[in-house]
Amino acid sequence: MAMFNGKKEYEVVKEGDEIILRIDYESHTLPPSIEDNSQCMSRTIDILSQLSGVTKIIFSQKRDYEYNYKQTQFLMEIANVYRKISKQGLVQYQVFLTPGYERYATSWFSKLQHIMHHTIKHDPLGAYVELKRLLRREELDIERSTDEGYLIAVQKYLSILKYLIKEVENTQFIQTIHHHLAGFKPGDRTLYTRIFSPLVKPDFMNTRLMAAYPQHAEELESYKVEDTDISLFALPDSTLYLYHMMPPEFRLTEEKYELLDAARKIMAEHQPKQQEFVDPERMRQVFSNVGSDLLDELSAHHGVKLKEKEVEQLTNILVRYSVGFGLIEILIQDERIQDITMNSPMGQIPIFIVHQDYDNCQTNVVPTRSEAESWASKLRLISGRPLDEANPILDTELTLPGGEARVAVIAPPLNPTGLGYALRRHRDKPWTLPLFIKTKMVTNLAAGVLDFLIDGSRTMLVAGTRSAGKTSLLGSLLVEIMRRYRIITIEDTLELPTVSLRKLGFNVQPMKVAAAMAKGSAEVSAADGIRTTLRLGDSALIVGEVRSQEAAALYEAMRVGALANVVAGTIHGDSPYGVFDRVVNDLKVPRTSFKATDVIVVCNPVKSADGLHRWRRVTSITEIRKEWETDPLRENGFVDLLKYDATTDELAPSNDLINGESEILKSIAGNVKEWAGNWDAVWDNIQLRAKLKQGLVDMAEKSKNDDILEAKFSIMAKDEFHRLTEKISNETGALDSKRLYTEWESWLKHKVKKWKPEENG
Repeated sequence: MAMFNGKKEYEVVKEGDEIILRIDYESHTLPPSIEDNSQCMSRTIDILSQLSGVTKIIFSQKRDYEYNYKQTQFLMEIANVYRKISKQGLVQYQVFLTPGYERYATSWFSKLQHIMHHTIKHDPLGAYVELKRLLRREELDIERSTDEGYLIAVQKYLSILKYLIKEVENTQFIQTIHHHLAGFKPGDRTLYTRIFSPLVKPDFMNTRLMAAYPQHAEELESYKVEDTDISLFALPDSTLYLYHMMPPEFRLTEEKYELLDAARKIMAEHQPKQQEFVDPERMRQVFSNVGSDLLDELSAHHGVKLKEKEVEQLTNILVRYSVGFGLIEILIQDERIQDITMNSPMGQIPIFIVHQDYDNCQTNVVPTRSEAESWASKLRLISGRPLDEANPILDTELTLPGGEARVAVIAPPLNPTGLGYALRRHRDKPWTLPLFIKTKMVTNLAAGVLDFLIDGSRTMLVAGTRSAGKTSLLGSLLVEIMRRYRIITIEDTLELPTVSLRKLGFNVQPMKVAAAMAKGSAEVSAADGIRTTLRLGDSALIVGEVRSQEAAALYEAMRVGALANVVAGTIHGDSPYGVFDRVVNDLKVPRTSFKATDVIVVCNPVKSADGLHRWRRVTSITEIRKEWETDPLRENGFVDLLKYDATTDELAPSNDLINGESEILKSIAGNVKEWAGNWDAVWDNIQLRAKLKQGLVDMAEKSKNDDILEAKFSIMAKDEFHRLTEKISNETGALDSKRLYTEWESWLKHKVKKWKPEENG
């Protein structure tokens, strides 16, 4: 800790490439602020004038107030000007002396001495403006004066004045703000808030947060996530929106900060062991209980009265920054966030998100290197997978209070600048086809066709680009499988809603296999996992994503499971032919095996003309015919059942579907007595299913209760459809669609009246 004015109040710390000036403000009553406090700015420039190479400034006062590299360089420039002028002695009295004109020299010296030794540190903008005004005033006096002695003396003054103006004017600080100086009054701190705005974090946190709202930004929306305030802003001169969060830990009283800091130091003595991370939920509960008791004791000891809700809030914060994942947990809790990315080097770049309503946004959250390393250690323990130089990629899942996410981590040497993270947030409840109808990802007719294919036990691949909604759509198809059938899922990172489905009464067996990029893992390979399912009895088989050698095993399962149970998976590809090319040419599955695929559903994002907005859409539902040899595209092996129409922004049925030219659908019908050879009956049933799905959407809108679109109600509605189908068929010997819909609609109205959102859990 270095000395300042006889006190040990600052230190210079080197962290990697950073040279950090840390200034102690604990003994000061006012919070440190370069932009608001001229004394704070003066003191900082005084210290910087004695140093070199500083890249970051941090004030410590319960919270850390951090000024980034660009802001620090602005201050360093002013400090360098101050140091240079002081060293050169350009503002010395004798410089101005001309015999007989000492009275002018005294005035000039006094003005410049005050500006360059006092104002330049407190108010560099004011110093620059005053220097410019002095120059203009003297130039006017010269025009009016006839005193030759004065004119000789003033030239020395003007040359120094112009030199000082040039030195200050050449700084990036002045150049950045120059066009705003019209009408500026020395002492006004308003313009400083345009340049300086610190990242703030309490002592017990590692994450830094830009707490101030952005200037000149348009607030688009605000809402709450638990007790955190969320605001979305449109920024001037940027196509990126700002996602601004203000969590409760940044609004606490000093007493509560002290309690949290003391509790954190005590809890830090117990480092969770590897076996504790095997069950993170239980570990968090243990730490929560301990933290709550500890805060009760500390508050009593310090004479601080806390209500039960306050203790609960502080406990949640304490757990979040001990065994948890900091502000990432709040982002995961926000149901409107889809993706979270953190790029290296940590500490310099904010977190970015994809928001369901505002697409790509930057946040006001900046994670630090130490925090990123802490997360990596926790993820290694939770997943049991390595993350090191030999294994620089880690794929795993993360379950936190209020949400789940798939996590991908990249580390050196693959990522040369440190750790990088990408999180794909999973919806708390399974997606359903009615929900997708509401969001316009599918039409009701497309939902009816997919429902018909699932009940017909077809094999299908859900394809699409990254972030197209493949896994979400596959999860919604799982909801359509009748609960009388067993489902086996295979994933290297658990993303499918198996836990939720099990709670909803499904017979689900999830299997976790080795990641495709893993080396030397003790986990079972995806291919072996798929082959194992063939020995586990009659089951529907769902593969999270087809990436590598498991493709051959999947197609083996498709051929064995054909006409028995649903076999489905996701795969990257933007078209049916793109899927064929990847499966056959990249993954080396024989062409004849590829024919085991009955249907390919393609999801792709569609964009607005301005490129600023995008929406997820199913762009085609295509059946794969079997009578082709080499190239299904040339030999009419691909037949679109529905195709996306950009002009109407919806899936349009093809003539092949309308006219009953679908071999897959007719194949399903061939196994049902009432439908065999009767396309009108098949088409009537598909339309009935579409009408039922749309009926849920319409009822949700009418009753203002979107909860009936969720999985629990959707499953009940599907079960009622099957029950009524059996009942009416037994009574009349045929399926009367009009009667079925009438009775189903009556059931729906009656059920919705009694249905409460909390029932859906």
